[in-house]
Amino acid sequence: MLKEIGIGGGLGLIVGLLLLGLNIYPLIFILVLMLLVFKMMDMKGGMKQFNSIKGGAGRRSGLICFQDIGGQNSAKRELQEALDFLRDPDMIKAMGIRPLKGILLVGPPGTGKTLLARAAATYTNSEFIPAAGSEFIEMYAGVGAQRVRQLFQQARTMAKNNKKKSAIIFIDEIEILGAKRGSHSSHLEYDQTLNQLLVEMDGLSLDDEVTILMVAATNRHDLLDKALLRPGRFDRIVQVELPDCEGRLQILNIHARNKPLASDVNLENIAMETFGFSGAQLESLTNEAAILAFREKAKQLGTKHLKEAIDKVIMGEKLDRRPDKDECMRIAIHETGHAVISECIRPSSISTVAIVPRGKAMGYIRQIPEKDSYLYTREHLEGQIAVLLGGAVSEEEVLGSRSTGATMDFEQAIELARTIITSGLSSMGVVSTNDLPNGVLHEYMKEIISSQEERVRKLIRNYLPVIKNVAHYLLEKERISGNYLRELLRREQKNAV
Repeated sequence: MLKEIGIGGGLGLIVGLLLLGLNIYPLIFILVLMLLVFKMMDMKGGMKQFNSIKGGAGRRSGLICFQDIGGQNSAKRELQEALDFLRDPDMIKAMGIRPLKGILLVGPPGTGKTLLARAAATYTNSEFIPAAGSEFIEMYAGVGAQRVRQLFQQARTMAKNNKKKSAIIFIDEIEILGAKRGSHSSHLEYDQTLNQLLVEMDGLSLDDEVTILMVAATNRHDLLDKALLRPGRFDRIVQVELPDCEGRLQILNIHARNKPLASDVNLENIAMETFGFSGAQLESLTNEAAILAFREKAKQLGTKHLKEAIDKVIMGEKLDRRPDKDECMRIAIHETGHAVISECIRPSSISTVAIVPRGKAMGYIRQIPEKDSYLYTREHLEGQIAVLLGGAVSEEEVLGSRSTGATMDFEQAIELARTIITSGLSSMGVVSTNDLPNGVLHEYMKEIISSQEERVRKLIRNYLPVIKNVAHYLLEKERISGNYLRELLRREQKNAV
């Protein structure tokens, strides 16, 4: 009504000014500009509709259940225990337990935090309303706080409309919304939005007509405001880590169940070769393997497709650029040097040696982890340094010079040497690197790397014929298996005897 009165009054004013013979163009310009500003503010501050994904007790189309998520058994158990108050609120009241208001999922990207939140809605038969932290922050003061209020109101309304007793609000990347107050010096919109979220969470109660549970996800737990993490708000923090070997096998089985696998495929071996992969990367691996099989018009996914997909997920797609023959020979010698040292230090550790350009690498080796390790000894770290130096030393011994291809190897070797010192594994014992005199840290790092370089040089000289043979084979085939390399090394050892 007010809008119609305003429009009518504006038109009447324009007509009056025209009758008086005045210039109305400046007035029209100002009015149009004001309308545009009000329209933009209305669009920014208007009702934000957050999408809803309906939950349910059973597995239906579009729903995610806990059994659909592999590799996170510990996180699932902890999450299910925290969700039981939504499934059996009467028992919670009888035991005098304070219900949880918030659950924070913390872990690296791609580990399944969003899937766990969706499975929580299915497990509790709750309405599921997802949002991202970036959706609440705007340049206009008060908009973020308004959207937080709208989100909670919308959760209650949707749950009532769908005849559900509970709703789960999921905020991804909550570190954007819940960063430490005072960390944004430009304006206070971030702080106001976070304050409103804290107020809404404080107002949650088990006696409400609709019980609301906040679930949030982040991979930057250190950025969150302490007020969010105190008891009574995000009461429980669930760690969602990268899966171990058994967990990777579970995930591979889940993503491979709708794909035709050849008889030579052993998913246990693939799980062993994918140490450090997240669930998202494992899904991408199986998908890329299926795409490779489709390109070749193969009816089934074979081991070669899966191993090629591992390389693609780690390194990227093959590149069209092709070095000249001399550079290819240097690259082949370099990669063979890495592989030979790896086999000498830890037998049966090489899966593939290739001189196929991928990403920023002109060639690469892929190692098979002996086991999932989270703690390392000095001997292990020195062995890794030796493998990294194998490429440059191999170039020097065979071709008489080094190249810039070892730059990344040297950077990684320096970091490993630094780790040896900072972990108290060097001859200096436990030290504070910040308190060491200038140059001392560098000298000790140089000593560690130099000793491994001499070790590598002796090994390389013992296997020069093998390195040359493998390099020529790589020039022809572009890739060799670890089994072929080990066979050549065994022959060389027999000849030496």
